[in-house]
Amino acid sequence: MSKQSNNPAICPSCGKSNQCAQAGVDAPVSHCWCFDLIIDPQHLPEQTDDLAEPSCLCPACARGQKAAESDSQ
Repeated sequence: MSKQSNNPAICPSCGKSNQCAQAGVDAPVSHCWCFDLIIDPQHLPEQTDDLAEPSCLCPACARGQKAAESDSQ
């Protein structure tokens, strides 16, 4: 069974751009928005072993805003 291809620039939770400074970059980056944020583990999506590599959350999902919006609808 082959691993699924995924786009490292797309949030695995909502499918929007994750604005990751390191997405698709081979060299280390000096700064990204996530360096200044503590992400609550409850906001992390379940990782599946069938992805070629993990993708970063977008700022809204990392802050739990996606979950809060879904709960209010």
